Amino acid sequence: MFKERPFLIVLLCIVVIAITGVLEYLHPGTAFLDGGFIIAILLTLLIKKDDYTKIFGVAGIVFVIIQVFYRHENYTFQQIIIQHLFSGLIMVVSFIAVLHVKKLYRSIESDQTQTNALFEHATEGIILTNGKGEIILINPAALKLFHFERAELIGKPVELLIPQRVHSAHLGYRHGFYQNPSNRTMGHGRDLRAKTKNGAEFPVEVSLSFYKQKDELFVIAFVVDITLRKKSELEMISQKEQLEKITSDMRLLNADLESKVEERTMILKEALQQLEQSQEELSAALNKEKELNEIKSRFVSMASHEFRTPLSTVLSSAALIARYTKEEEQVNRDKHIKRIKESVKHLNDLLEDFLSLGKLEEGKVKTKIGGFAVKEFAEDITEEMKPVLKKEQSINLAIQGKEHFITDKRLVKNILLNLLGNAIKFSRENSVITLNLHIEDDLLTILVADSGIGISEEDQQHLFSSFFRGGNAGNIQGTGLGLHIVKRYTELLNGTITLQSTLGEGTTITVVLPLLSGEV
Repeated sequence: MFKERPFLIVLLCIVVIAITGVLEYLHPGTAFLDGGFIIAILLTLLIKKDDYTKIFGVAGIVFVIIQVFYRHENYTFQQIIIQHLFSGLIMVVSFIAVLHVKKLYRSIESDQTQTNALFEHATEGIILTNGKGEIILINPAALKLFHFERAELIGKPVELLIPQRVHSAHLGYRHGFYQNPSNRTMGHGRDLRAKTKNGAEFPVEVSLSFYKQKDELFVIAFVVDITLRKKSELEMISQKEQLEKITSDMRLLNADLESKVEERTMILKEALQQLEQSQEELSAALNKEKELNEIKSRFVSMASHEFRTPLSTVLSSAALIARYTKEEEQVNRDKHIKRIKESVKHLNDLLEDFLSLGKLEEGKVKTKIGGFAVKEFAEDITEEMKPVLKKEQSINLAIQGKEHFITDKRLVKNILLNLLGNAIKFSRENSVITLNLHIEDDLLTILVADSGIGISEEDQQHLFSSFFRGGNAGNIQGTGLGLHIVKRYTELLNGTITLQSTLGEGTTITVVLPLLSGEV
């Protein structure tokens, strides 16, 4: 409606006012000029801004007032007032009416602009069809979704966007919808697929709305591409299958571990039976039997707790993961997968301890003597332990004496890893672990100190026994084999190990190893 360039309209208004002014000059008392201003005010309806309407309106009212005081010999003052009062009233009404109509048109234009913006810039595909199922409007998002140009779809049946194999079924659905139209939200329990211009298919969700205009039904379809969601669903199904496989493998591992526990228990029983057969060593046999029974009890108790807990965690987490099938529940799935990984790692550590103990018991651990740089060796060990450190924990490394030493580097590394692991595990966060290595007089002295929970005097005398754990260990994970294995490794290297500890204040373990040459 509005003209973007009002120059011609303003010029026309001025011309009209000028012509009517000349006419009134030639025919005084006819009020031609009043009519000219009224026409000019009405013509400003074609101009978007209100400024020109106000200018001509105010100017017209001023001229009406001026003409009232202009005397003409052929008219009385009363006649002039009546004539121009009526013109002024019409002028004021026209002025107000034009301003109001402009306001209404601007409001309509604003609404249309917002509606067009919503339609053109919507991220969902929007398709408008008439009662025949023909496409009459389609937004850019839908054109991009289906890879069509607008001219290729306008006036075409909506079935052009649907795979050929479902055309007949869709026609039935569409006719049923037109007979009984209703708003339908996304999904609606159907697995829908759409087709691009080149024939490629992709999954979609469609929401339907409708309205009637002049007794004709129009249907609005909102189309969303859900390819990524379907891909995520398939990935979740795959993850579920993998977790089920892990659960099955863990069950087999559990059965294997139970078999090994039973096998070791049988070995202990056979040893007890052999001891009972010896009359001459009855007293020693009784003591040995008591000791073996205590070991068995500790082993069964430890194995029952240390294996059952992570296995239960794996089974429960695997079961819970199956419930989280939505994409936004990935955080919950990741949490349970992390729990499964940690539990499997714990089980692996337990098996490593058992294997190490088994090799020691069977005499399969042989020493390999060789020289190595102590500083580089210690720094590598410290670096290797950093990922295990708790929050704000640190290792204070100090090395004194000679730079090289000769012994079994592999066994020394196992000793250090075990001692540092215990110090980290039984110390609080924000604490310092001390590691000192000192070489003097062909002796390597290793000192590992912490400020952790400490060990009671009663427990210290049993601490190097297999499967023994301190009474204050609580729920801290462990097998009770670490210090036992360390002691055995130390003995293989002809060394000694001592322990000093105060309950609640910390523990210091000292290992002294002699220089070796050749195989022990």
